[in-house]
Amino acid sequence: MKILVAGGAGYIGSALVPELLEHGYDVVVIDLLWFGNYLPEGVKIIEKDLFSCEKEDFEGFDQVIFLAGLSNDPMAEYSPSKNFVYNGALPSYLAYIAKFAGVKRFIYASSCSVYGYTIDKLYDEESPAISSYPYGISKLQGEFGALQMADENFSVISLRQGTVCGHSPRMRFDLIVNTMFKAALDQGKITVNNPSIWRPILSINDAVRAYLRAVQANYSVGGIFNVASDNYTVGQVGDNVRDDMSRLTGSKIQIEILNKQDFRNYKVSFNKAKMFLGYMPKENVTDLITAMHSHLDSYGDLSNAAYYNIQVFKNIENQQTDGT
Repeated sequence: MKILVAGGAGYIGSALVPELLEHGYDVVVIDLLWFGNYLPEGVKIIEKDLFSCEKEDFEGFDQVIFLAGLSNDPMAEYSPSKNFVYNGALPSYLAYIAKFAGVKRFIYASSCSVYGYTIDKLYDEESPAISSYPYGISKLQGEFGALQMADENFSVISLRQGTVCGHSPRMRFDLIVNTMFKAALDQGKITVNNPSIWRPILSINDAVRAYLRAVQANYSVGGIFNVASDNYTVGQVGDNVRDDMSRLTGSKIQIEILNKQDFRNYKVSFNKAKMFLGYMPKENVTDLITAMHSHLDSYGDLSNAAYYNIQVFKNIENQQTDGT
């Protein structure tokens, strides 16, 4: 099977592509390499703006996995217009040309952020998506556009992911568990803005499992699937990271509670993904912390701008403004 991974050199792609290769798939990546290249040697990489792709670029592929776009709330809020273009229009366009190129399946990296603010309810795929933030709105638009292309010959799977965290060859420290890990090391203290807020956390290894299950699903399977490792309150995540980092570093890590208001609160059911995709998460927060700690020597300066998507994005915009 031949798979095209759009935006495959980023945080998730750098973990997913090696696994696809291990499973015997023929993989090609199209990516502008904003975040560098941490993919295995020998992977075919086409350095190209995805908006410049045409039907001919997708011919011969069995499946397309869309991992591109602007990938969190800070980036979306910094540039709402680009957020709607890359998260809303781009996946819709790529699903359109993929279908007419004869691709059999399009897998879209969506987000549980689409649910917005919920109170004491476990949201499934039939629950209302009511995000009022640019990131959540745009991810929903991209999902809707891709799903409109689905028919009996073109399967579309949208994976609504929890916050993906953990170690990747292309590392990030701007994700809740990863951020707390860094704070514990740099400051000996973890700051929790609002301990009562719920978040679905998705181990990056469990995310890879979800994409593999989507790739391997019967082509009659399609639609929206929540994927997470588990649901946690932010306070619970903070306590887990504190305990794990205290154990791993031998130092007592402190917790600071700020009780700031947050309008993003959701927990999700991922039973549908278990039922139809065979998705079974295996990891928890302790697994994420243990994996990152085991790779600590490879990270260097944890404040390096390359570890923060918003900083990379700003640097690219500044270079474009300067004409360099």
